[in-house]
Amino acid sequence: MSGGTRPSPIRRLQRYRPRRRPRYNGPSFNRIVPNLMTLIGLCAGLTAIRFAMEGRFGSAAVAITVAGAIDGLDGRLARLLKATSRFGAEFDSLSDFLCFGVAPALTLYLWSLQRAGAYGYMPCLMFAVCMALRLARFNAALEGAPRPAYAYNFFTGVPAPAGAGLALFPLFLGLEARSLEWDWLVRTAQHPLFCAAVLVGTALLLVSTLPIWSFKNFKVPSEYVLPLLLGTGLFAALLVADPWGALAALGLLYIAMLPFSIRSFHRLQREAEAPEEEDAELPEQGSAPGVTPPPAAT
Repeated sequence: MSGGTRPSPIRRLQRYRPRRRPRYNGPSFNRIVPNLMTLIGLCAGLTAIRFAMEGRFGSAAVAITVAGAIDGLDGRLARLLKATSRFGAEFDSLSDFLCFGVAPALTLYLWSLQRAGAYGYMPCLMFAVCMALRLARFNAALEGAPRPAYAYNFFTGVPAPAGAGLALFPLFLGLEARSLEWDWLVRTAQHPLFCAAVLVGTALLLVSTLPIWSFKNFKVPSEYVLPLLLGTGLFAALLVADPWGALAALGLLYIAMLPFSIRSFHRLQREAEAPEEEDAELPEQGSAPGVTPPPAAT
């Protein structure tokens, strides 16, 4: 026998007992993922500003487009993971202002509008201010009175990512014309008056009260599912083969969609208000419950 003492049975059990994992206070990783995506989108917007200052306008446009794609995913991901929060909403708005309010205006200013001197800065300033007002109105509506059910399928005014895409339409058009060697179209797209008109028009659409489809709860009829999938695949192929032409065409398609969106909103509004008007007219047309109306005089 060895001279050492044998451990007691209790000590032997404690030696093989599994260790407890330490617990930390804080949110789960799933609740942080949407904020991480928003942060990546913010970095893309800042990178777009850097590319524009270096004269790499095509790269700047790509960075803003990437920020728009991320902005379309982080909100849906937050709702899917049940990770929506007030902090996330505010952080998303600050990121949207830089990515879609500052970066496109600065890119167009360095690409075209700086040739107009101080007057070329005015449309950029107006666009950024209108973007801030549009985002502030959106945040205020979150805590406002509940809207009708049909109104949740529509934005009030053009949303921020779409506004950035419309503002960059002259850049998309100019880059496409440069690849086709159409010098006359390059000069037209890069003219300060054309860029200023696009910026001002987009700024007015941002702060307008036009109902715009949000596509959040948009239902597609079963007979249109296959054509939609084929069209999406065709556009993806066009985006890879000719990105600037595809993005410019997408801007024109979005503008053409606005009248149909307004018509759809007013149709749903009339259908929702029609039953209320009929209910209001019922007591006037009939008599009191349980009382038979007198026969008409002959």
